Amino acid sequence: MRPPTLLPLPVANDVEAITGREMISVHIKPAARTQPAPAPRVLAIFSFRYDAQLVPDLISNIAPMVDGWVSFDDRASTALFSDEPARRRELLVAARAAGAEWVLAADPDERFESALASAMPSLTAATGPVAYAFALREMYDADHYRVDGVWGRKSQVRLFRMPDVIAPAAAPLHSPWQAMIPDVEVRDSAFAIYHLKMIAAARRRARADLYTHLDPDRRFQPIGYEYLADERGAIFEKIADGRGYHPPHRDDGGLWMPAVGAADPQLPTPRTR
Repeated sequence: MRPPTLLPLPVANDVEAITGREMISVHIKPAARTQPAPAPRVLAIFSFRYDAQLVPDLISNIAPMVDGWVSFDDRASTALFSDEPARRRELLVAARAAGAEWVLAADPDERFESALASAMPSLTAATGPVAYAFALREMYDADHYRVDGVWGRKSQVRLFRMPDVIAPAAAPLHSPWQAMIPDVEVRDSAFAIYHLKMIAAARRRARADLYTHLDPDRRFQPIGYEYLADERGAIFEKIADGRGYHPPHRDDGGLWMPAVGAADPQLPTPRTR
């Protein structure tokens, strides 16, 4: 295996190190490859493992919004949870090498609002270290998302100008993308991301169990994770007309993540190497 080429990052002893650029794939759409682009080159980035079967529909969703995509195949990992900050750095390095001026960060279990495609030229006309936040909609069926309490306030940065310097992530879990962009200015995109993992009750329970297992002392999310499976007081809204996503979701009933057990490792206190 190649020696590591990553900058120092906060890591955990039992989280598998990522050093293999052979796991990176780059796809540039033919039109973006052969025609002069009036707008900056935008590449999507994502990694996949337990959710590999969701990638085709993710690509169908993002293809109208981007000039191509860079993916990290994490299926060879032997750890319960591989080094997320390192995967993100590898994706950013590969996207920059492929000519990305802007990056759209995604996960296979997410879909961007379809109307984002027509807004990409105006959003990416911004100059400087700009990043855009999206409302994160936790779906409880294909058309409804939860809005009570913290559920209605969730937001994540996913579209950003490729930074000149990639800063270390802030933590091994739940570190926001903007933490890797020095002097970033975060703006509201006015668009949504629809998170499909939460549709199934079994996945809501499994997600709470997984992150509680990885972060039992809530060092990386002070509110903890049990709320993910708590349906008391739930209030839902339907996706408004004109704000939907494509392709339509057909749930396969899978778990899309590891099921934790008593023998699985937890994340020790991060250390700098």
